Amino acid sequence: MDSILKPLLATLLAAGLASPAMAADPASGARVFQGQCSVCHSAARSGPAGIGPRLFGVVGRKAGAQAGYNYSQAMKNSGITWTIADLKRYISSPSGTVRGNKMPYAGLHNAQQLDDLVAYLVGLH
Repeated sequence: MDSILKPLLATLLAAGLASPAMAADPASGARVFQGQCSVCHSAARSGPAGIGPRLFGVVGRKAGAQAGYNYSQAMKNSGITWTIADLKRYISSPSGTVRGNKMPYAGLHNAQQLDDLVAYLVGLH
């Protein structure tokens, strides 16, 4: 397990997702996802979209482009390709990042939970 976690942590540190004092924990991120995101989103590789799009493979994907989900025009026209920084910005303030999007979520404001959640999303590939 260390052979997987150490390179992931190094990647996250290099990407500015985590700091040595506040290392991101994908397992904690999975719990955040389960508690706050899974009611609308799936982390499954395939299958139908739910209320929100599936988030498997979201990092590097163009926003509003996943087949099988009816995105808002705002999301389709956002020009975003999901990077770690974009995900953090969007998850912390969906309506402030993409005005007119369909996601009825006020945002995740706990920095540690945000880092953990994005670390979890990074691992979905």
